[in-house]
Amino acid sequence: MRIGLAGVGRIGAFHASTLAGLDAVDEVVVADLDAGLAARVAAEQGLTAAPDIEALLTSGVDAFVITTATTAHAALLRQALGAGIPTFCEKPVAATLDETISLTELAESGDTPVHIGFQRRFDLGYRRARAAVDAGELGTIHAIRALTHDQEPPHAAYIPTSGGIFRDCSVHDFDIVRFVTGAEVDTVYATGENKGADFFAAAGDVDTGAAILTLDDGTLVTATSTRYSGGGHDVRMEVMGSDGSIAVGLDDSLALRSAEEGVAFPAGPAHQSFMQRFLAAYRAELTAFCDVAAGRIASPCTIRDALQAFRVAEACELSRAQRRLVSMFEIPDAPPLTTTKATA
Repeated sequence: MRIGLAGVGRIGAFHASTLAGLDAVDEVVVADLDAGLAARVAAEQGLTAAPDIEALLTSGVDAFVITTATTAHAALLRQALGAGIPTFCEKPVAATLDETISLTELAESGDTPVHIGFQRRFDLGYRRARAAVDAGELGTIHAIRALTHDQEPPHAAYIPTSGGIFRDCSVHDFDIVRFVTGAEVDTVYATGENKGADFFAAAGDVDTGAAILTLDDGTLVTATSTRYSGGGHDVRMEVMGSDGSIAVGLDDSLALRSAEEGVAFPAGPAHQSFMQRFLAAYRAELTAFCDVAAGRIASPCTIRDALQAFRVAEACELSRAQRRLVSMFEIPDAPPLTTTKATA
């Protein structure tokens, strides 16, 4: 299989290296707006460089991976759909809700598969939690705690184009809550504050956010996010039920220390980045995409899945701005399919 990849920044170069190591992939062709950077990454990793993204798309690739800046996602995805090329796109699908809805409708009007990059769906811990919920091991689920705490903030230049902490950071939690529970969000109340660098407030963003979600089955979810988790990169989920509870991310890499005397857990070290935390999940995700491109499986994370997580993030930003409870009925959606339950 010959796979083209557009955008060779940090995550793009990482994905290119992962793809090149997969048995199903014969060649990885990379391109970037900075042709020199694409050439350097290709030389370093033993890949092929295309002179530009347009040349890459017309070179007869079997599949396409979009890891460019967010502002380029929508246009490239439209091009790929128009050419009938199976595509993997890092989240978000687009920078706005309206464009995400439009792309959802476009993708669902055809049969070209699209896989959106929510790698937590391929993490063994989250999959085990989903299996426990599906099997009824935990009884009735009453409460969920989800969190995404980055060890340190991204560069200041990234924040104005990030979409805000709920669309950029917590959106992963919103997606994985749907994946684990099979339920949809009904209402949202969100807030946020700044106690760190000034560039967050200057961009209209916050460095720490919190949301209370009520699911359509009555389950309560608390989702917190921060750009300042000095103890390490901390991503977890706790699912509490009437017959038991289960936790994802509760291992020796936990970026948390006990205040109780004589407790040595966790042994450490803590993860330092999301790529370290989800290394195996990223590989599993791209392996699955190869199966999608080859027609062996359906997309495990569709544009509609991405749309639903984006809608929750949109509701959180509205709630934060207006300091009120927001119903998901207030947030525009694409026309429904037969089912909108999170993809298996």
